[in-house]
Amino acid sequence: MALNELRAIATFVKAAELGSLRQAAAAQAITPQAASQALVQLERHLGVRLFHRTTRSLSLTEEGVQFLEAAQPGLATLQRALHGARRGREEIAGPLRIVAPRSIMLDVLWPVLEEYCRRHPQVDPDIHMDDRVGNWVEDRVDVGFRAGPPPEGGVISRRIVPLQLIVCASPAYIAQHGAPRTIEELANHRCTGFRHAGTGKAMPWEFKVGDEVVGRSIASSFLTNDVDLEARAVVAGQAVGQLIGVTAAPLVRAGLLVPLLTQHVTEHLGLHVYYGSRNAQPARSRAFIDLAVERLVGNTRFFLEPHELAPAKASSRRRK
Repeated sequence: MALNELRAIATFVKAAELGSLRQAAAAQAITPQAASQALVQLERHLGVRLFHRTTRSLSLTEEGVQFLEAAQPGLATLQRALHGARRGREEIAGPLRIVAPRSIMLDVLWPVLEEYCRRHPQVDPDIHMDDRVGNWVEDRVDVGFRAGPPPEGGVISRRIVPLQLIVCASPAYIAQHGAPRTIEELANHRCTGFRHAGTGKAMPWEFKVGDEVVGRSIASSFLTNDVDLEARAVVAGQAVGQLIGVTAAPLVRAGLLVPLLTQHVTEHLGLHVYYGSRNAQPARSRAFIDLAVERLVGNTRFFLEPHELAPAKASSRRRK
């Protein structure tokens, strides 16, 4: 059924209930002319006359009585369904399916989710943690997060956290093995590797060189698919690692890691929030997105600022 047919039926039912086409038009917030036109179109579509009408009176024909008896229950059911859908869009309640990478969820998104749940206890979060890049339609995503380049596939996305790639080592490792001063010198060191969730292969390290970002395959002495385990290996002095800023920043500030090759730190990747529609969004989804943007955008907890990288550059020059 086309939407204009549904409106015409609603106009017919309201006119029959009120006994006036003008009052039916007022009840539906349309003009009398629009109501009259809708009724004419409905009668033409059905091929029968529904009302006997003059300028002063309105009464149902026999076909009109039969159509009213058949249409009223179905129209009432449909109107309840429409009202329920609108109410669900406006209320901050119900299920909220969130998809996020496992490597980011606990450190970055958990504080946001915990605050959101306290604010809106009527929402039932359904969290799917996966580093795989899935299909947002098949996964029934209300709000999704993706680390890396922005997602594709007809979704609206916004970058909320820059993901720096920072080469780090522990003070103990540097004391024992020294620090690489160039990208090429990494070949002389034990290095960690992160296994790609899709291919199963070690991901190349990426560096800013001039105005470009270049990838280099670095031999792995310690390979894993878990960012926390990789960070622990670097902190323990097992190897040099290239960690994302979300992981590295608190460890550098605590003195557990030292950033290296800081002139090559990249910020071309990011954590993006994405969703399907800007206009047809339930209030529960919109509230979660707004809170995530408010808490995460510009939050320096998740990356090293230029002045925190500058001392490492100066130190590197002194070693040279």
